[in-house]
Amino acid sequence: MSTAALLSFTFVALLTVITPGLETLLVLRTALLVGRRTAMGVVVGSTLGCLVWAVAGLVGLTALLQASELAYDVVRWLGAGYLVYLGVKALWQSRRPAEIDEPAPVPSVRAAVRVGLLTNLLNPKPGVFYISLLPQFLPVGQPAWGAVLVAIHLGIGLVWFPILITAAGRARAFLLRQRLLLDRLSASALIAFGLKTAADAR
Repeated sequence: MSTAALLSFTFVALLTVITPGLETLLVLRTALLVGRRTAMGVVVGSTLGCLVWAVAGLVGLTALLQASELAYDVVRWLGAGYLVYLGVKALWQSRRPAEIDEPAPVPSVRAAVRVGLLTNLLNPKPGVFYISLLPQFLPVGQPAWGAVLVAIHLGIGLVWFPILITAAGRARAFLLRQRLLLDRLSASALIAFGLKTAADAR
């Protein structure tokens, strides 16, 4: 694989990671309202979800998402329903105003990993990303490079999100003064992402 192709893929992967989206929203929401350790659980879960999609893409399973509109829609609707569920649950939990010094409810790290994992597994876009992007960079007859490209993409995320979590942690003390507003805004954003996912065409 040429150095130019490798650098090009790295640049594209960097853009996909740092561009704000659903994963960024979940990580920031958890970092601000719960804490750094739990936010890293979301990152680990999201990374595992991407890894599952990447492996499926490398063995050709995610081709079904492009070949079958039904398969794509089933995953899309499941993902949309899960996001709306997360948003509605967060709005319901925020119905009681919290005192500034009152600690936010802290879910287990295992629960945070599960949220990150399910959010990515129920989102068909990572699968389409891997099956659409990887073949453009893979050298002909050298499929082993696929593992390298996946590792680069996941590695960028594992570097970027801890930086984002650290930055959020420094702003957390100030933002917690507006915790109720922040909680409801981020919960509403989750619902909006879910509705957008449900409405998105292939």
